[in-house]
Amino acid sequence: MLRNDTPTQAAFRREYREWVERHLPADLRYLTARPEPASVMPWYRALARKGWIAPHWPREHGGMGADAVTQVIMMEEGARLGTPDLPTQGLNHIGPLLIRLGTPAQRARHLGPILDGDVIWCQGYSEPGAGSDLASLRTRARIDGNELVINGHKIWTTWGQHAQWMFALVRTGAPDSGRNGITFVLVDLATPGITRRPIRTIAGDDEFCEVFLDDVRVPIANVVGEIDGGWKVANTLLNEERVRVGSPQQPLRALERTIAVAQRTGAIGDPVFVDRLAGLAIEVDAIGAAFIEATEAFEAGIDPGQRSSYMKIHSTETVQRLLDLQQEAVGGAAGLPLTGEGLERLDFCGYYLQSRRLSIYGGTNEIQRQILATRVLGLPN
Repeated sequence: MLRNDTPTQAAFRREYREWVERHLPADLRYLTARPEPASVMPWYRALARKGWIAPHWPREHGGMGADAVTQVIMMEEGARLGTPDLPTQGLNHIGPLLIRLGTPAQRARHLGPILDGDVIWCQGYSEPGAGSDLASLRTRARIDGNELVINGHKIWTTWGQHAQWMFALVRTGAPDSGRNGITFVLVDLATPGITRRPIRTIAGDDEFCEVFLDDVRVPIANVVGEIDGGWKVANTLLNEERVRVGSPQQPLRALERTIAVAQRTGAIGDPVFVDRLAGLAIEVDAIGAAFIEATEAFEAGIDPGQRSSYMKIHSTETVQRLLDLQQEAVGGAAGLPLTGEGLERLDFCGYYLQSRRLSIYGGTNEIQRQILATRVLGLPN
């Protein structure tokens, strides 16, 4: 980054780098996909014991209370050291949401297990025919005494087959109630009536999953916010999600790996290639600056609003452009792993394919552009 560290920031950067270098297992470095829970959760728990698993959570709820620059420092060093992707639906989505909007009982029950790595969460938003258009969702929940009885089908549920809990949107209003009849609810995936089926992707992994709910009974105490008031809750979470997706974490990782590949293949000696790479490195710096600004505003109580849409577009498309450039650097060997210190685990074709999904989840980039056009620029819908 173009930013200069203060002495305090430089000391933390050194401490973080040295600790990760000592403790991160070699078989978890430079992976192109999120590793399975059995291999990655010990690392998750090591970070938790160190107190570094939730830098963006307030101290009073078990987090680091780290400022935005410190968070970016951890992302920068993580990209250089090849740290793996962690299950983040708990850390980045439902955890912060419960801190802001959950009841004391919900926070007491769920925040600790998220921090400790005892529970993995997944997100039950998308449905067949209701992806970016969430207001058309059809998963139905009827009230029966002090319970909701849920029937429906969720899809593209990241790590749904591994999770113990899911936060979901269900329709409690009339079929045509749109966004006014949606409820946000926490679902224990051990509840009878739930079936999960992994989905194989073009990258060869099964990170996504379908979740079928047949007469699933959930206590009304698991509702976050009000019955039929889930649209506001959902958008609060989506804003947080887009800010996190719009962070420099993935662009930094893609930049580091593209540079390493270019050095290995000799593409770094091509002035035209280097010029294009430099332009994308500037974009990564801009993403980091935007993330710091948005995070500081968020912590000051300012809703990121449409800024999160811009950040999501900028970050995900920069990753894709970097990995497009990386494909050019490897040429015909794109489908083969390169060997060598620090590179042996990189499957360049796999990482490229993984990046295709970034512009889809969290609300497609096309939808984000429409939000910016109508709500910021005032263009007709």
